[in-house]
Amino acid sequence: MTIEGQTHRTWPHGEAVVGILLLDTKFPRVWGDGGNRDTFPFPVLVKRVQGATPFRVVDQHAEGLLEPFVAGAHELVKAGAHGITTTCGFLAIFQRELAARVPVPVAASSILQVPMADRLLPAGKRAGIITADASKFTPRHLRGAGLPLDTPIIGTEGGTTLTRVFTDKLTEYRFEDCEADLIQAGKALLAKHPEVGAFVLECTNMPPFAQALERALGLPTYDFYTLVSWFHAGLKPTRFPRHGQVKAVDWQPKVTAGLNPKAAE
Repeated sequence: MTIEGQTHRTWPHGEAVVGILLLDTKFPRVWGDGGNRDTFPFPVLVKRVQGATPFRVVDQHAEGLLEPFVAGAHELVKAGAHGITTTCGFLAIFQRELAARVPVPVAASSILQVPMADRLLPAGKRAGIITADASKFTPRHLRGAGLPLDTPIIGTEGGTTLTRVFTDKLTEYRFEDCEADLIQAGKALLAKHPEVGAFVLECTNMPPFAQALERALGLPTYDFYTLVSWFHAGLKPTRFPRHGQVKAVDWQPKVTAGLNPKAAE
């Protein structure tokens, strides 16, 4: 069993540990990438699933890979993981199966955030997905995450760099080229679906470029990092100080100074 991460003795007491099932890839994983342990401000364990290449997971729809992912998840749980995720949003295809067969919570894909994002938006607006390859993204992936089949989707495969890198066709890239590909896809999605009011990035390698997308198009952007941060927070809730006798006089909220209630009416 080869698992990368902190040992039990170095984890902060009571801190939740997220187990990450890593695709078998060669491309670079910078800070912000879902497969880089240093991306996260909390303990993670990383298990590479041998043979789970981008080609097999994306192009071949993960055919024959369910059992290796289930086995890898069990190894991570045995090593101390309190929840499991994966480094490819296309593994939404296995969300139900993994959740059913692993003894801890499983969040297989960042597209699980779509329903929540939908509920946050004004009337007439909805979330849209940007994926690494829309041509390979099928109704089966949407069903796996419990999403409507008419969910707006666009891919970055029309760009020059991002999709080629993260499907292991390139082993180096210019950061700004990936940002440009993501922005181009975001613009195309809005042109096709003007009702989109937020982006959900399917690809776990996209978070390093998410800020450029939000700055360019001004829409909330949810990705693998936002998913795992939320996921981790619920596995072992934050411990706040305990108190004895609590009195209202001592614990009143501090409101923001300078706000004029009448002006807001």
